[in-house]
Amino acid sequence: MNIAVVGTGYVGLVTGTCFAETGVHVVCVDNNKAKVQKMQNGEIPIYEPHLDGLFQRNIKQRRLKFTTSLEEGIRDAKVIFLALPTPPDENGSADLKHILQVAEELGSLIKEYKVVVNKSTVPVGTAEKVKNAIAKHCKVEFDVVSNPEFLREGYAVDDFMKPDRVVIGSSSEKAGKIMGELFAPFVRQGNPVYHMDERSAELTKYAANSFLAAKITFMNEIANLCELVGANVDMVRVGVGSDARIGKRFLFAGIGYGGSCFPKDVQALERTANDYKYDFKLLKSVMEVNEKQKLVLVDKIKNYYNGNLKGKRFALWGLSFKPDTDDVREAPSLYIIDALLKEGASISAYDPEAMKNVKLAIGDKIDYTADPYKALPGADALLIATEWALFRTPDFDKMLLLLKSKVIFDGRNLYDTVQMKELGFYYNSIGREIVK
Repeated sequence: MNIAVVGTGYVGLVTGTCFAETGVHVVCVDNNKAKVQKMQNGEIPIYEPHLDGLFQRNIKQRRLKFTTSLEEGIRDAKVIFLALPTPPDENGSADLKHILQVAEELGSLIKEYKVVVNKSTVPVGTAEKVKNAIAKHCKVEFDVVSNPEFLREGYAVDDFMKPDRVVIGSSSEKAGKIMGELFAPFVRQGNPVYHMDERSAELTKYAANSFLAAKITFMNEIANLCELVGANVDMVRVGVGSDARIGKRFLFAGIGYGGSCFPKDVQALERTANDYKYDFKLLKSVMEVNEKQKLVLVDKIKNYYNGNLKGKRFALWGLSFKPDTDDVREAPSLYIIDALLKEGASISAYDPEAMKNVKLAIGDKIDYTADPYKALPGADALLIATEWALFRTPDFDKMLLLLKSKVIFDGRNLYDTVQMKELGFYYNSIGREIVK
């Protein structure tokens, strides 16, 4: 089968590459000429574990191609995936201008039956809008399908190749059958393919991400309460997570969620509810709590230094919103950096993958170091904002020699409090006792 993927961002590139790996011929379309040129030369534009090998192999075997021409990209495609950005607009709603613009263009280009698939995360009713936009100029039969993605950054290849479930939203039996055939190689072990109407499929993605965001936020609230009552959030997490009705995942306390999905999806779902005159109080609380949680480490720092951070220097480990990605969209680290700089502090930072993107976002407002230990000399304290694996078992003796003061503020609860006490650190984490 031949398919086209319009948009080569995080979702589009993973989608196209993984389909190519099953023998499908894929043409990825993007209007960024420089980006397309780099991909044609074998340069992958994003960091995602295990993606580069598949990317290179399928280019070499000519199953994965790239073009800036929408007409060329869809010419032989039976299925066209739209994996375009849907950023929040001024009022929090998902901005559909990119999707609807491409849909109108497709209307003039489609000359035979094709299935157009919304792979982007879109509000309820978008499939109908896309169908109407295409129909303005299209003279032949076509179908529009909603096929939400459930990819975790850092695990996207595994999630795509071995999905927990595949959701296909379509009122067309013909389109549903084609989509089922396309996804058959990924569900050979029996994982379910759910066929439903378009609106239910669209809402499923928002509901899933919003529920997980609420789960994270609830545990962060519990962590904050733990500090007040003298409980240990790690113990609470174990006790709660052992309940099969709740599960162990997304229960780790920290400094809030970020990234490209949770913040905008929660916001968009709340906005959709508002459009239908429904007051979604839970989502409003989730957003409010998460914004405060991103700065909880700053509050701890200011309290330790009696509100005076002027002239203080901090080492910061971790910039990406989560490990195993270079994505810094809505990353708590950026909020922490901004708050500390406003207080007159300086920062030296290290991240294995995200420093380039942070530099694009904020420039040289902070110092960037070649390895984590080079961020430590002269630092009054170490701050941890991302739980990268290499931060989990550092050389503490080396840290003690390099840090100006034996002070750590840990936003991801990486270290054992007993060990920190034995080493002589002041150690302040989330939802646990402060080691002094």
